[in-house]
Amino acid sequence: MRIGYGFDSHEFCPGIPLKIGGVAIAHDKGLGGHSDGDVLLHAITDALLGAIAAPDIGVLFPPSDPKWKGADSVIFLREALKRVRDAGYGVANVDASLILAAPKIGPHAAPIRARVAELLGVAGDCVGLKAKTPEGLGTENAAIAHVVVLLERSRSKTDRRKKSH
Repeated sequence: MRIGYGFDSHEFCPGIPLKIGGVAIAHDKGLGGHSDGDVLLHAITDALLGAIAAPDIGVLFPPSDPKWKGADSVIFLREALKRVRDAGYGVANVDASLILAAPKIGPHAAPIRARVAELLGVAGDCVGLKAKTPEGLGTENAAIAHVVVLLERSRSKTDRRKKSH
């Protein structure tokens, strides 16, 4: 088993669509960033990469590279997941905490969890999501994500045959 931790933060900016966990959310501001600013998918990507000791999201998809400008963060997550699978692991579960003053995540939690589960190829009950407000942190104009992932070694066909005999 492997554990990975990911963190990301982005500032809210007017005139940008808001996406969290691959889900579009109606809000007067979106998250600034070189890509689409999806703070949750960025943190999950870094957690996956960290669990296998791979380079982080900024190394693999540098903000200095214009080809990532406005990119859908699903691209980053899929690359991280490919690397996890190539390393012989699969996702067991993900636990995430979002810290933001607005919008309220409660009404969007189920679709976010479902989308993250779909992207990772896991059951919905393998994705935990909590939302907190940034009371006293001075980060009211930002969204912050903390993520932990647990990876399990994938069983190869040879391993399954050995266990069945």
